[in-house]
Amino acid sequence: MKVFNIVCCVIFIIFAGLQYNDPDPYIWMPIYLYSALFCALAASQRFFRPWYLAGILVYFVYALYLFFTKDGVIDWISQHQAENIAQTMKATKPWIEDTREFFGLFICIAVLGVNYLYSKKVI
Repeated sequence: MKVFNIVCCVIFIIFAGLQYNDPDPYIWMPIYLYSALFCALAASQRFFRPWYLAGILVYFVYALYLFFTKDGVIDWISQHQAENIAQTMKATKPWIEDTREFFGLFICIAVLGVNYLYSKKVI
């Protein structure tokens, strides 16, 4: 688990850095840095279970919003035939940006969820 959390911490810090040129870095940098912080703490065997749940809840609510909003994931699937979201790094279409953000939240939820479940065994 230590290696998993170190790798995830580094990846989340890189993700946060890549948000610098994003239209809304003030939202996404804290999201990724929150996950990076708790991965770093978990790598040093310090677990904060209520904070994992808080992050998961906030990320889940935001992911639901991105899933159902206009130009969200549903529109990407139904109206744009699940167009390739990785063709360029510059997302000029709003449904691509929202879908990428949805999957970013999904990654954060998954990692926090793994740490939450693992911390239950350790504590």
